[in-house]
Amino acid sequence: MIDFFSRILWAVATVLIVTTSIYFSFRLKFIQFHIGEMFHHLFHQSKDKDGISSFQVLMITLAGRIGVGSIAGIALAIYIGGIGSIFWLWVTAILSSVLAYAETVLGMIYKKKDTGSIYKGGPSYYLSQGLGKSNLGKLYAILIIICYIGGFIGIQSNTITKSILEIKPVDSNMVGIVMIVVTSLIIFGGVKKISSATSKIVPVMTFAYVGFAIYIMATNWNQIPTLFFHICKEAFQLKPFFTGFLTSFIVGIQRGIFSNEAGLGTGSIAASTSNSDSPTEQGYIQILGIYITSLLICTATAMIILTSDYGTHVFTDVNGIEITQLAFRYHLGSVGNAFIFGSILLFAFSTILTGYYYVESSLKFFFDKIHPLILTLLKIVTLMVVYLGCIMSSTTLWKLVDVFVALLAIINIYGLYGLRNEVEQELFVYNVKKRNDKENL
Repeated sequence: MIDFFSRILWAVATVLIVTTSIYFSFRLKFIQFHIGEMFHHLFHQSKDKDGISSFQVLMITLAGRIGVGSIAGIALAIYIGGIGSIFWLWVTAILSSVLAYAETVLGMIYKKKDTGSIYKGGPSYYLSQGLGKSNLGKLYAILIIICYIGGFIGIQSNTITKSILEIKPVDSNMVGIVMIVVTSLIIFGGVKKISSATSKIVPVMTFAYVGFAIYIMATNWNQIPTLFFHICKEAFQLKPFFTGFLTSFIVGIQRGIFSNEAGLGTGSIAASTSNSDSPTEQGYIQILGIYITSLLICTATAMIILTSDYGTHVFTDVNGIEITQLAFRYHLGSVGNAFIFGSILLFAFSTILTGYYYVESSLKFFFDKIHPLILTLLKIVTLMVVYLGCIMSSTTLWKLVDVFVALLAIINIYGLYGLRNEVEQELFVYNVKKRNDKENL
C-alpha cells in the first residue's frame, strides 16, 4: 500500500518538479548558470553582526542536504534504477536548483523575528502570509515535523548503525545510546550551537570526501570516460520502457531530490535565519549548495561505487550504505572502511542536527512564543527517534521518507508557482540596483 501510494505521489511530484523548474529557468533567465554571483555573495558580510552569516547558513543547509542521501541514497539509486539514474540526478540538480533559489527568496521575504537576532521562516510562512493559505502552511509544518522526526532523522542514525555493523558486530542498542548522548549535547544549545557545529563539520567532511574520491578516480582514470558514456547511454535505454528508461528517470529524480532537497522548501527554513537583507543573494548561495551536493558529492559517490566490484555482491534489507562501504573497502582496504565510517558519522550526524532545527522551526510556526517545556519535549522525542532509527528496518524507513518527501514537494511547488511574480520581481529589483551601483562607480 505504501509502495502504491508512493508511486502515485512521485508521478505527480515529478511532473511538478520538472515543469516548474523549466518555467522558472526561463522566467529567471537561467539564473542557475550565474556561477560568479554565487561565490561573490558567499562571504558577504551583513551589517547585522549578531545573526547567522551567509556562510553559516550555507553550512546548515549543506548539513541537511549532504546526508546519507548523498552516500547511501546514491548507492540505492544505482541499485534500484541502474547507472542511468545518475544522469537524471544531474539533470534534476541543474534544473531544480532554480527552485532552491525561488523558495529561498520567498523565505527571506516572509521571514519573521524569532528570539534575539535570530529569524525564522520557510514555506509555512510564505504559504500562509504570501499565498493566503493558512491551512496549507499548517499542513506543511506538520508534515515537516512528521517527516523529519519520523523518517529523515531515523534514516541518519540507521545508516550510522549499518556502517558500524559493516566493520564490527556490535549491539545496536549501544550505538543508539551513544548517539543520544552526543546529539543531546548540541541540540540543547539552540540554533546558534547547531550553526556553529555544522559550520565546522561540513567544510572538513566535504573536502576530505571529495579528496578521497579524486584519488580513487585518478587511480581508475582509464574507467572514468567509459563510465560517463554508459551513464548517459543507460539513461535513455527505452527497452523495456517501464523497467528501463522510466525506472532510471523516476529513481534519478527521486534520489536527486532526496539528496539535495531542492523544491522541498527545507533549504528556505535555514536560509531564513540569515542576517542578510538581500533575498536574491541568499538565493544564489542556495543554488551553490545544490551544486556542491549533487554535482560534487553525489557524483563522487557514484564514481567510487561504479569503479568497484559492487555488482558481484548480493544485498538484503538494503540501506545503500553497505554498497558504498563495500566500494571504499574495495579501493582502499581497511583505510577505506575507517574513512567511510568517519564520513557517514559526520554526514549523518550533521543532518540530524539540521533536521532537528527544521522541526523546531516548524513547531515555532504555531506559536508566537513557544514554551521552553515544549521545546524540551521535542528534543526528547528527537533523541528517541535517533535511538529507534538505530534498531529499525532500513527498507521501512526509506519507504516512509519517500512518501513524505513527495508530499512536501507537491505542497511547496504549489506555493512557489502561486508566488512566482514576487520571485521574478525580487530578481528584477536586484538587477536594477546592481546596474545602478555599477553606473555610480
